Amino acid sequence: MWNVLLSFSGLLALIQLFFLPFFPESPPYLLLQKGDKAGCLKAMKQLWGEGNYHTEFDDMMKEKAVTKGTKIMNVLEVLKEPSVYPQLSTMLLLLLSLQFCGLKIFQTANLQESIIPYVSLGVAISELVSIIFCSSIIDHFGRRILLWGGYLLMALILVLLETSLLLSDQFLWMRYCSVVLIFLFLIAYGIGP
Repeated sequence: MWNVLLSFSGLLALIQLFFLPFFPESPPYLLLQKGDKAGCLKAMKQLWGEGNYHTEFDDMMKEKAVTKGTKIMNVLEVLKEPSVYPQLSTMLLLLLSLQFCGLKIFQTANLQESIIPYVSLGVAISELVSIIFCSSIIDHFGRRILLWGGYLLMALILVLLETSLLLSDQFLWMRYCSVVLIFLFLIAYGIGP
């Protein structure tokens, strides 16, 4: 019954995809990244209702003043910074542990047992690539577009994955389509949600 569980997560992604356009951008993002004070206050009112948010707004303005002289680092500069090594090692440990995930899907796709560890390693590499790619483009596109696009792609990929798994007994090449779709799903998840 794992395919029902997989379909359930796709349903939740569709629900989130439907409601996402109705939510405003994050107030800190609007103020700190975009420099939009009016949009920040409007988003605060929309998210938290009517009220006085000058304390929160002042805190964000202080944060903006503190980070004004700070250079925004790219991915390679972050990797060279020793202060982030504990966080990076935790992330890498998590990504390496994810190579054990998806084993059931790969077995259901009737892949040879000798290929499954390499496919699992490919899953971890796909997630690492998507995280690096997302951190490179998030400032350009913004969180909202990446979330919306990521959920849309995930929903489409889940439908195609379910179809390919159902047809994998009839067509041998569908097994490999399932693996490719899993890679694409992980990349869409890493770039979006």
